[in-house]
Amino acid sequence: MRVSLCTIAYNEESVLNGLLRDINDQNYPHSKIEVIMIDTGSTERTREIMEEFKEANNGFYDVRIYTIQKKNQAASWNVAIEHATGDIIIRVDAHSKIPRQFVSRNVFNIKEGEDIVGGGRPNICANPNPWTKTLLAAEESLFGSSVADYRRPAAQKEYHDSLFHAAYRREVFANVGGFNEDLGRTEDNELHYRIRKAGYKLCCCPEIISFQHTRNTFKRMLEQKYGNGYWVGLTLGVCPGCLSYFHFIPFVFLLALIGTVAIWVFSGQPVYFAILMAMYVMFNFVNTVGSFVIKKSLNPLFLLLPLLFPILHISYGIGTLVGLVKLPFWKRSLDGSAQRRIEEIKEAVKNNTVTYDRDEKDLDMKIYDRDYNR
Repeated sequence: MRVSLCTIAYNEESVLNGLLRDINDQNYPHSKIEVIMIDTGSTERTREIMEEFKEANNGFYDVRIYTIQKKNQAASWNVAIEHATGDIIIRVDAHSKIPRQFVSRNVFNIKEGEDIVGGGRPNICANPNPWTKTLLAAEESLFGSSVADYRRPAAQKEYHDSLFHAAYRREVFANVGGFNEDLGRTEDNELHYRIRKAGYKLCCCPEIISFQHTRNTFKRMLEQKYGNGYWVGLTLGVCPGCLSYFHFIPFVFLLALIGTVAIWVFSGQPVYFAILMAMYVMFNFVNTVGSFVIKKSLNPLFLLLPLLFPILHISYGIGTLVGLVKLPFWKRSLDGSAQRRIEEIKEAVKNNTVTYDRDEKDLDMKIYDRDYNR
């Protein structure tokens, strides 16, 4: 089966070479892979790195690069999807790492009858040192980050509400369209909500895994958390069904913090604030100790986790608050172009010629898996 492997990048020169090496190292036949790269107006060497990869080619069916100036992930993924010609479309973020069997194992599970497949997506740090390992511990903790199922490898086949670095049968996009370009961080949630409503299932497979680089500075991590919260607030007015109550826990914590402090100030009763802090400190302590145990590390900077956790939570909560305040004004600015774009992607995917010969015999999957542990 022909695979369209798509990635988008904005100023990712520090990690893009690593991902492109992983793509070049795939054990699925390169002649059946087209690589589509989207540069969203990078100001450093990202485009140059893409061009170097294209020049090398390394036996791929095709390597194509597109540049768009709209620094919006949904818009970038839509460009990749509308130009993809493969039977299977796989999307991988630029700041990621994929093993040698990533493409072949996605193809195998699609051929087994699934429509959308993916696997666990743990976090890693590109430049390991005591500080970046501390940020990684904060990101990996359920308390510090997300309870999303896709972050952890599955023990057996499971069906989730969302997947990261997923592989889709072409027909999925032909039936439900592309990403909603009005959204900034929650475009996955909204697309996968429409996919589920259309009757498709998202299968998390234990043998598929990919990795995401954690933000390597606390400032960037804070910006990420704030942005995630902000788009959760806005998305509530567009697609409330694609959000879960977990998305609003930092916001509820922020409101509880503000509320109990207000009660203390205006009524002189600190008891509610004390109860809230006691509960929070307990969870904070347990998760900090858990980070030492899970990581089997005596990294002294882990002692900063009790300070990092609340800052991350409050940053996310403030983002949600700002998003909710802006929501009515933002909704009035929407002009329907995102919905038209979704329909355009439907037509583009339907009309693009799929060149795969259905009678062609694929290589035995045992060949792909022979170097599984490499």
